[in-house]
Amino acid sequence: MVSLAVPLTALWLPILLSAVIVFVASSIIHMLLPYHRSDYHQLPDEDRTLAALRATPLKRGLYVFPYCTHKDMKSPAIVEKYKQGPVGFITILPSGPPALPKFLIQWFIYCLLIGFFVAYLTGHTVASGANYRAVFRVVGTAAFLAYGLGNLSNGIWKGQTWSSTIKEVVDGFIYALLTAGTFGWLWPR
Repeated sequence: MVSLAVPLTALWLPILLSAVIVFVASSIIHMLLPYHRSDYHQLPDEDRTLAALRATPLKRGLYVFPYCTHKDMKSPAIVEKYKQGPVGFITILPSGPPALPKFLIQWFIYCLLIGFFVAYLTGHTVASGANYRAVFRVVGTAAFLAYGLGNLSNGIWKGQTWSSTIKEVVDGFIYALLTAGTFGWLWPR
């Protein structure tokens, strides 16, 4: 039996280059294009709200309010809290200026990780020497699953607006196309 597998060692260049290309594209999308500027909003009366939050012993993490356990969800007191509102989530990060270099490094590692698993999947399903379109189709689908569709859960479970969620899915589609194009171009012949 002949193996179709393309070894990961033969795919290190498309893994690395696709991560670099997606990293640059995401920087352009988020820093130069205006369509993500409406994704975040300022808290009303921010100074007073932040002062109230500072008075509590908040630690890094995701908080939900009003808080309840699954068995308490139908209790009259919890139902009333939900009716009165507000209802939401708060993500608390460590105090201090945003650690942008750390976030950018983590994003690049994430792009490499997606490239690695896309290469693994494609290397086991598409033969060496396959045409550009065959590689593009498999890589594009796998990359879109990772970069694009994974964002839908934020709209479903975390209350992110659907307009922001759809923009993230569109971004993921762009990243998937770039990844697919890179792998298609550099696929071992």
